Amino acid sequence: MSRVVNVWATPDVIKATCTQHAFKISALEALVSGGARVVMTDPRDADAFRVIMKDKLIEGAVTRSPSHMARQWAPPVHWK
Repeated sequence: MSRVVNVWATPDVIKATCTQHAFKISALEALVSGGARVVMTDPRDADAFRVIMKDKLIEGAVTRSPSHMARQWAPPVHWK
């Protein structure tokens, strides 16, 4: 189960829907390709959100902002 949902909706609509259904958002990011990327704290909330927003889901690849911080691990500089 993925906690990530890509959807054609504004952040205000996404926040209102999540508030109405008591879904907790971990991250909300506008997509360069349009729409938004929503990360829920609970995968069950993400599945329920997908059902509610079924007509607005983005299928396939999306373009994220180059300024997002990808989770990458690198050893500290002092490690050799």
